[in-house]
Amino acid sequence: MPDGQAGGDRIEDAVRAVLGSLLGDMTATEAALLGELEALGREVARAKSEIAALRVDDINASHIPTATDELDAVVSHTATATNEILDCCEVLEGLQARLKGEDAEALAGAVTRIYEACSFQDITGQRIGKVVSALKSIEKRVAAVTRSFGRGEAGPLTELDEPAAPRTEGEELANGPQLPGAGTSQAEIDRLLASFD
Repeated sequence: MPDGQAGGDRIEDAVRAVLGSLLGDMTATEAALLGELEALGREVARAKSEIAALRVDDINASHIPTATDELDAVVSHTATATNEILDCCEVLEGLQARLKGEDAEALAGAVTRIYEACSFQDITGQRIGKVVSALKSIEKRVAAVTRSFGRGEAGPLTELDEPAAPRTEGEELANGPQLPGAGTSQAEIDRLLASFD
């Protein structure tokens, strides 16, 4: 039995022994307290058994790594498709030189719009990077909870509280793509630019 679990059982046994010795001499308040402690003990035991039944080892050994691998594959395939689109745009630009007038302008406009739309690849890569980072954080937390209930390798729960690596000024300013409504508004950007005048 792991130390954490054995320690918890020893405390529970000691509380029961002390309360058991008071059974004959307890007041109504002490009896109510005993009932609350017993109910709390049953709740803790139920929570432990539910956590044990979750098969958290599958989460850390299979589910999260599979999810991060799938997301990495999405980034890779998106980059490949974007490169093919850009190669096709170069061919279209070569054809544009042979056209004249409105046809040349229409083709140039379409190619420009395609180039602009291809920025999705960088944005999706950044967003997926955030999701992968969140999944890895969840993986660490699940492992810590597992260890605290005596099912994994020994290690303190406080491993999660490691300080984050310091961010450079550029990293502080560059937060990547934001969800709708969460990013900097155009009004805020205008105020920032006006402050440089």
